[in-house]
Amino acid sequence: MSAVDDLLAANDRYAARFAKGDLPMSPARKVAILACMDARLDPAKALGLEEGDAHVIRNAGGRASDDAIRSLIISEELLGTNAVVVLHHTDCGMLTFSNEQLADRLRDRFGADPGGIDFLPFRDLDQSVRDDVATIRANPFIPDGVEVRGFVYDVHTGRVREVV
Repeated sequence: MSAVDDLLAANDRYAARFAKGDLPMSPARKVAILACMDARLDPAKALGLEEGDAHVIRNAGGRASDDAIRSLIISEELLGTNAVVVLHHTDCGMLTFSNEQLADRLRDRFGADPGGIDFLPFRDLDQSVRDDVATIRANPFIPDGVEVRGFVYDVHTGRVREVV
């Protein structure tokens, strides 16, 4: 059985006892979380969330990329969120490479140039959080009244600390 087949079997078990089909589209806690896709980080568990509580937007590094901003605008403008949590984490893979290194690797492997893709790596974890908070706050389509705060999740302790 493949990994995907295992997931489908798990979904069968989940759906058999699913009882939350009446949750509203808007998140109950009116918060959106922008988090890294790292498998060691489960934003819902780390922040005490249940289905229906928050929008969780994930990408490599938890970066405020164009697509993440698009999702945050929709979350706020159409679905009523009024707070954004940026959640990066310790021991992040985004600290381990540069755009140039990954572009070289892709050229070597695929024989094609990845062009100007910015993979949004970073060298300083806390600064990456500050940068993403600033990017979100500076967006003209995220109102000034939306609370935007940044945090780092420690993959070794499970604790979250705020980055000021």
